Amino acid sequence: MRFVAFKKDGKAKLGVKTDAGLVDLSAVDKSLPTDLRELIAAGKGAMNKAARAAKKATPKALVTGRVSYLTPIQNPQKIICIGLNYKDHAAEAGLKIPTYPVVFVRFPTSFVGHGQPLIRPKLSKHFDYEAELVAVIGKKARNVKKSEALDYVAGYSIANEGSIRDYQMKASQWTVGKNFDQTGSIGPEFVTADELPAGAKGLNIQCRVNGKVLQDSNTREMIFDTKTLVYELARAITLMPGDIILTGTSAGVGFVRKPPIFLKDGDKCEVEIEKIGVLSNPVKNEK
Repeated sequence: MRFVAFKKDGKAKLGVKTDAGLVDLSAVDKSLPTDLRELIAAGKGAMNKAARAAKKATPKALVTGRVSYLTPIQNPQKIICIGLNYKDHAAEAGLKIPTYPVVFVRFPTSFVGHGQPLIRPKLSKHFDYEAELVAVIGKKARNVKKSEALDYVAGYSIANEGSIRDYQMKASQWTVGKNFDQTGSIGPEFVTADELPAGAKGLNIQCRVNGKVLQDSNTREMIFDTKTLVYELARAITLMPGDIILTGTSAGVGFVRKPPIFLKDGDKCEVEIEKIGVLSNPVKNEK
């Protein structure tokens, strides 16, 4: 299934993409959560109930007109990011290939949904793009077997893990440069794991700015694949339903290019992952 979190008439809603269009689940079954994290946490039965609701939806339940996309998971307990997870990206940055995942965190205020503007802050012109696969945890995970790690992944989405490079490099910790408000995006859809190859492996991933391809890779090139990331993270941290893992970006980011390419007001930045979709956002200057 393909879920979309959106806002219409001032209310947050949860929809399912079908051949007929986008179904507003609350218009079919008011007992279903309007929050994807809550639905995932409710387990397989709730997901099956959502599938049945989408299947029996009448035309009245279809969403018409413009909607405002939200990030698929609005209030994740954790947003865990992985740095330097593609060999070519580590090489272009002049850094050693990691032997253990490089882990940092982001906050929900740093992300917007599909179609919403990415904000280039007043403090910097070094606003960089990063195309990434997103894995969403489906059930509580702690000290899981590696062979079973993918059983704890509910599905996948797309991220543009925008970074303010000069602030990222001001200290040994990347937190500030990775958490400026509204500098990243996630969406537009959450795709359940059963619709994709195991671990979302082998999918082409691109970033385009104003139509020009700047990153072009495949998720099979990740140093630590989804299974390994879930396994390693769950050895240290209790992962909960709706937790988000951004799995890293490939070569082609802006700050290492000669001359550098940074996002500016009026740009259109797109991230596309095969079989998942296209995440697109305009860029605007902070007012």
